[in-house]
Amino acid sequence: MYFAQNNNFFHGIMFHHFHNDKIHKRGQGSISKDDLYKLIKFLGRQNILNAEEFFIRFKENRLTKRNICLTFDDSLKCQYDIALPVLEDLNIKSFFFVYSSVFSENPDLLEVYRYFRMNYFKNVDEFYKSFFKIYNKNLSNYFNEKKSIIKKTKQQFPYYSFSDIKFRLVRDKILNKDEYQKIMFKMFKQKKFNPKKFYDILFMSKSNLIEIKELGHIVGLHSHTHPTLLEKSSYNEQLKQYTNNINIISNILKCKTTDIVSMSHPRGSYDGKTLKILKNLGIEIGFKPSMFKGNKKKINNSKYEIARQDHMEVIRMMNL
Repeated sequence: MYFAQNNNFFHGIMFHHFHNDKIHKRGQGSISKDDLYKLIKFLGRQNILNAEEFFIRFKENRLTKRNICLTFDDSLKCQYDIALPVLEDLNIKSFFFVYSSVFSENPDLLEVYRYFRMNYFKNVDEFYKSFFKIYNKNLSNYFNEKKSIIKKTKQQFPYYSFSDIKFRLVRDKILNKDEYQKIMFKMFKQKKFNPKKFYDILFMSKSNLIEIKELGHIVGLHSHTHPTLLEKSSYNEQLKQYTNNINIISNILKCKTTDIVSMSHPRGSYDGKTLKILKNLGIEIGFKPSMFKGNKKKINNSKYEIARQDHMEVIRMMNL
């Protein structure tokens, strides 16, 4: 049974990666088509609202404790190839939150980095070992100082290993984007990896996105370049992220910017500036990537902070 005391409130289920062991390789946090069918059965099809119905009930304050919706982040081609046919088979309409740089000639490389570490190393720990060897800094004292942050992150994102959390601390807190890219490009060179060869495998096309909308799913915002710590950006930098995002998506979908009313926060990173920007853009519902209440008064603290359960946590509950 999915619902328990700690999740008995309306929320979303958050999906990212899928595998079919053909084009889309198995990797950390990925699930198969069959896993998705089993997961939906476990959630209870009767509990899953179509995205439009979830949105309408949310606006009218009619969502009940066991109302959930399905959400898909990051403009990933594996979602189109593997998850979308399952959704159509079960007649489930979902939210797809897309970051828009993937539709340009120079997409952000966040997803390319993940593909590289999942497919060019024996396992993710081998990648971390290689990464920290190039970084070549003694981090023992730093990680010791960050014990409370590591513990809190593990509570917020239980599907992360401690190695995952430590890597993300270095990537997001110590290194800037250029420094991180420099290390990754050194690793690319070592493995003779050409990132441009994999864009079509990893990212949805414009026609994929148009089809998703035409099938009745809701397409929403997820920033332009998917920064890992958007909250550290200035108001103008954040405004540029979401203005580019909404303009590019509305242009692809041939709709008004006011027709785009939903979003999810990349990496769960946002602050008061972000919420003000979303309000000014006319966004009416937003999702965060965890079920963690933190220091907020309630779990769904505002219309831009709807909780989501990560699909890997649901898989853990299913004992798959």
